[in-house]
Amino acid sequence: MAKIIDLIKYVTFWEILKGMSITLRNLFTKPITVDYPVKPKPAFQTYRGIHALQRYEDGKEVCIGCSLCEAYCPARAIEIHTHQDPNNKNEKVVDVYNIDLLRCIYCGLCVEVCPVEAIVQTREYELSGRTREEFVFTKDMLLDMGRKYSGKEVYRAYNVNS
Repeated sequence: MAKIIDLIKYVTFWEILKGMSITLRNLFTKPITVDYPVKPKPAFQTYRGIHALQRYEDGKEVCIGCSLCEAYCPARAIEIHTHQDPNNKNEKVVDVYNIDLLRCIYCGLCVEVCPVEAIVQTREYELSGRTREEFVFTKDMLLDMGRKYSGKEVYRAYNVNS
């Protein structure tokens, strides 16, 4: 009896008919795909994306060069070089502020540890490039991201809804 059933399934292409039934069943249902480039999906409230450096209203950089974010970064993705300000011996000037986004694990510790909230994480999730060098964000690139996202929702320390 089993051989007859197997022969009937073989002759009638049972697997193909079974697959076509699934196709016909789902043919007229509403699609669940997202039209991504036209309608981007909004990020969650707690999403931590690409970093940005903040500026004060007068244009001065908020970062004081304390290097706490570099020290706390578990992936060692942040590199900071500073020198003393010749006009004010109590202040540091940040020469180099690089973040390697390929090494970054987007944990948000750099944001949490910053005493002046100089670094924030945006809700930006679109990041692409062809070389490794394109993923190393320099100080100027981070300040541009901060200018682009000033006044918008970003991830700050202890204030997710800002």
